[in-house]
Amino acid sequence: MGAALRRIQLGSALSAFGLGFTVPYLYVYVAQVRDLGAGTAGVVLAVFAMAALAVLPFTGRVIDRRGPLPVLVVASGVASLGAVALGFSSQVTAAVLSAAVLGAGTAVMQPALATMLVRCSDATTRTRAFAMQFFLQNLGLGIGGLVGGLIVDTSRASSFTMLFLIEAVMFLVLGAIAATVRMPRPTAVLKEAVDGSAPRGGLRVLLSHRAMVQLCVLGFVVFFACYGQFESGLAAYGTEAAGIQPSTLGIALAANTAVIVVAQFVVLRLVERRKRSRVIASVGLIWAFAWIVAGYAGLGHGSQTMATAAMISTYALFGLGESMLSPTVAPLVADLAPESMVGQYNSAFALCKQLALAVGPAVGGPMGASLHGPYIVTFVLFSLGITVLALRLGRRLTPVQDQPSLAAGPSRVVTVSLPENASADRPAPVAAVH
Repeated sequence: MGAALRRIQLGSALSAFGLGFTVPYLYVYVAQVRDLGAGTAGVVLAVFAMAALAVLPFTGRVIDRRGPLPVLVVASGVASLGAVALGFSSQVTAAVLSAAVLGAGTAVMQPALATMLVRCSDATTRTRAFAMQFFLQNLGLGIGGLVGGLIVDTSRASSFTMLFLIEAVMFLVLGAIAATVRMPRPTAVLKEAVDGSAPRGGLRVLLSHRAMVQLCVLGFVVFFACYGQFESGLAAYGTEAAGIQPSTLGIALAANTAVIVVAQFVVLRLVERRKRSRVIASVGLIWAFAWIVAGYAGLGHGSQTMATAAMISTYALFGLGESMLSPTVAPLVADLAPESMVGQYNSAFALCKQLALAVGPAVGGPMGASLHGPYIVTFVLFSLGITVLALRLGRRLTPVQDQPSLAAGPSRVVTVSLPENASADRPAPVAAVH
């Protein structure tokens, strides 16, 4: 499966490269270049999240029934169409509709790609596969943003149109590369297709799986406390409370990406033979410290140089935590899922992520701009909540789910985990000896 994995990783990296061309400049493009105003720009950004929330509840079932490959190819085509349309949008209605199409396409791509990675890996290689995907996606986003910055010219709308066209081409490249991948059909799915024993209930089955529900809650808090604050609350806090220049935010984001790129594989060696729940719990502690450092930047009454260094350090610490999450959280979703419901589990987790990314800016933005002390205290507590939730989740995981490296040893007994009450007529989990 090595060749298939490499193709999936390449396509994922190139699509991230395309996204990097437009994501940092979308607000400026809509508000200033197209002169549609800050209000319209805010609506366009919100529509991205709303489109994802609209399509993800249906995505998982389609992936499990039709396979992740055709879903990814269609989604990449839809995203490409949305990017082209947005690049030529000069009216409010056109910009909003184009953003909806682009947001829906990119949202569906996430669980489809994750399911492809699951199908082309096993419990012993999955951790490294997801870590590699995260590394390449961040590298692609960073390089795309840098190259895009050399092309953009706010006095020429055509320069931004060029960015969206490049993004559209990268989505098509992803679809073309994915179409060449020969996807294996899981044994369990083949058996269920023959004897009609496929699990029924969809959402009901997933909600009965307590470990997965706890992981979804944990995922929401993770994305709310970190990713949902990067371009909203933390940015507002940095400029208002810490007094840093807006351009410094770009340096801070670059530091975040640099830490991820440099630390990813060093961190991977440290975490892949440790319990996932404890790794995630340690991320909560690291992020709590990051928020304390941010508190010093805005509330510590130090020099401007120290405040700036503290804010950059905050983003770098977040990057360290992200590099620890990438080989733990996403593979854990896959390991909890029954083989015939991997798409639904991935989509459910992606939905929790999008909810956090929608709620995070709405809550953090106003707090970061005006309630500086409460803002820091709130997110220190949320970060500590990650630690508590991770340790509680660990008590619901089997030893191999919590520490996949145990499966690599000789004569290990690996239990198959199914959602509680998944099916009354389904045979009880059987132990498989490896």
